[in-house]
Amino acid sequence: MNESYVECLVARKKSGGMGALKVVLIVITALGVIMGMVFFPFLIIALAAGVGAYFASMYASMEFEYLYLDKEISVDKIMNKTKRKKAEKFDVNRIEILAPVNSWHLDNFKNREFKVTDYSSGVASQPDKRYAMIYDGGRKILLEPNIEFVKAVQFVAPRKVFLD
Repeated sequence: MNESYVECLVARKKSGGMGALKVVLIVITALGVIMGMVFFPFLIIALAAGVGAYFASMYASMEFEYLYLDKEISVDKIMNKTKRKKAEKFDVNRIEILAPVNSWHLDNFKNREFKVTDYSSGVASQPDKRYAMIYDGGRKILLEPNIEFVKAVQFVAPRKVFLD
């Protein structure tokens, strides 16, 4: 019985536009409440802006948690450090390749069309720590795992995972 368990938490880069939208919606909510004391329809506008501000704050601060357990990679979204949502699960046996984004191992896949899903921080730092995972032939998933996570997956699928 050879099970390994590794988890990794990656914070998404905060979007300036989403933060600005949150501030604008809070201001509209405050003004709508004040104006609603005089004219009732402004309370409805304030309520709608308040709900929009709540959802904007939830999506302004996003983190991804990668979990590797028993040949399965699970990705969870953590919104505003309060709400957790399962994003996806990936079976290691269905992975074609897992390599750094700029790796030469991905050259064979450059001319193919993929549906791209980004579960990374969204920042291409130097050196780039993101990994591309080609999954099921039609998907490209961008991850930003730590080295322990990658080595745990490489232990199970050594011909599919590259560290270069």
